[in-house]
Amino acid sequence: MASLLSPIKDHHSERRLFLGRVIFASVLAVVLLGVVIARLVQLQVVNYEFFTERSIGNRVRMEAVPPIRGLVFDRRGRVLAENVPAYQLELIPEQVADIDDTLSRLASMGLVETDDIPRIRNLIASGPRFKPVTLRLRMTDEEVANFAIQRPRFPGVDFRPRLIRSYPHGPVVAHAVGYVGALSESDLESLDPARYAATGQTGKTGIEYSFESSLHGDPGLRHVVTNARGRVVPADTRDLEETLPSDAHPSPGDNLYLSIDLDLQLVAWNALEGRRGAVVAMDPWSGEVLALVSSPSFDPNQFASGMTTSEFAVLQTDLERPLFNRAVVGTYPPGSTIKPMLALAALESGATNLTRRSMCIGHWLLPNSTRRYRDWRPEGHGEVDLHDAIEQSCDVYFYEISGDLGIDNMHYYLDQFGLGHPTGLDVVGEASGINPSRDWKLQNRNDAWRDGDSVNISIGQGFMLATPLQLASGTSTLATRGVRYQPHLVAAWEDPLTGERTLVRPREVGRVDIANDFYWDTVIDAMNGVMQGERGTARAIGSGAPYRMAGKSGTAQVFSVPEEEEYDEDEVAERLRDHALFIAFAPVDDPQIAVAVIVENGSSGSGVAAPIARAVMDQHLGYNDAAQ
Repeated sequence: MASLLSPIKDHHSERRLFLGRVIFASVLAVVLLGVVIARLVQLQVVNYEFFTERSIGNRVRMEAVPPIRGLVFDRRGRVLAENVPAYQLELIPEQVADIDDTLSRLASMGLVETDDIPRIRNLIASGPRFKPVTLRLRMTDEEVANFAIQRPRFPGVDFRPRLIRSYPHGPVVAHAVGYVGALSESDLESLDPARYAATGQTGKTGIEYSFESSLHGDPGLRHVVTNARGRVVPADTRDLEETLPSDAHPSPGDNLYLSIDLDLQLVAWNALEGRRGAVVAMDPWSGEVLALVSSPSFDPNQFASGMTTSEFAVLQTDLERPLFNRAVVGTYPPGSTIKPMLALAALESGATNLTRRSMCIGHWLLPNSTRRYRDWRPEGHGEVDLHDAIEQSCDVYFYEISGDLGIDNMHYYLDQFGLGHPTGLDVVGEASGINPSRDWKLQNRNDAWRDGDSVNISIGQGFMLATPLQLASGTSTLATRGVRYQPHLVAAWEDPLTGERTLVRPREVGRVDIANDFYWDTVIDAMNGVMQGERGTARAIGSGAPYRMAGKSGTAQVFSVPEEEEYDEDEVAERLRDHALFIAFAPVDDPQIAVAVIVENGSSGSGVAAPIARAVMDQHLGYNDAAQ
């Protein structure tokens, strides 16, 4: 019975146990609280600056600031290329979860062309994921408004105010100034990534491409504040800007002043009247290019604003070839325009003299040959000397002296006039043309040189090819009586911050090996006869001029006419008609301008190309009051 009774409770022991537990819990709580307090002190006092920077780093990031691209002016300070504000659509790859889906949805909204998506993907893949990629270079106000409504659906995509390139005179100067376009994958491989961290465009042709390094400038840095989605939000970062390095501000690109005279450019452009062709005008004593026109042309603003793949394809496949720079890259048989140069070579080498006369009956035969080499005038010119042969452009006279002159002399002297190799123009991509020789034919045709080849070269046909720029340079060399200057388009650089200009000095690149002034007088007098002589081929254009000018017309065959057939312009397709060429300089006694003109399939050098050259010379010399 007693065993079933509970033992007497030990209240004293229980009290001690409870008290021990309370003390332990209290000590533990104090210790833990001390740890928390110590950690807070460490975070908020000891490591305050470190964690403050990390905290700010979660919402503030460094962003590259694009530099302002340098401006391009004509010789009188008129703007040829400038920068205008526009909204661009940009995507930051690291902030976009599904790039393909995002691009597809943007395409459905009309903000991205479907054909452009593969190019954009390649651009994204080839660059760092934190760098913005430009999807559209210029958005309309309506597109900006529509996207602003949909923006929450497109994390990582936003529109930004940027400066884009604008060309006030569009097609008129397109082939000289060139254009800028969106960066491609190949561009990113060749350009410095650091300099183009904030840039979506680069020069593609002309001055814009050749002087990209000078025009581009250097990017800067700035702090921007972002929200949880990484989108930039307005914030005051003035204190943070003080931590940026001293060179963080972007440096604008250099301004370029071209030697082109916009008024002269417009006259040449209007004179071509949209026909396929080119006009190049130069200052003979400096090499400055005063006008460089290639027609038809294109609007460079289309590229600067963002051209789609399909739009570019239309330009590329256009039969008129508007993207082709005929003035610098186009090569054509120079025709009779090289006769003054060959006449000088013949006089210097003894292949002809001032008393030698030839009977032109409308054709000529090589010795021991039955093949007829026809003159442009079927009935012939009668008896002619060197002066007559240049003034009337008698082919037979030059056929006859070709054997005595020989291809070696032809090649030697034409080379000194700059034919057959690039002139050194400060624009990348110039064609070299062909100044054939014995070695050239052996290497390129695997055949020996023949007398008939020399006959063809004597009138600028056969294997001979030249660019309008080369002909303008050669004409300038005639004007200076043998001194050849390197052509250039850039006349000066300007530092946009200081306004300091650096001028481009004339650079002599060669002299024609003809020292006898009498030979120069003879040939130049004959070229004056072309324009203002009684029987000159371009007398209708030169007569009545208030100044003396020297010129030479030329036609170049596009296809060969069989010996037994006659060339009938009315029965030949337009694109198979002869090219029309003309070279000239003026005034004869004090040359200030040299001009070369080609009109593709224009048929008549004196009737079609010469009036264009006259209009350009009139404008430059102050006799074209109607010029706009």
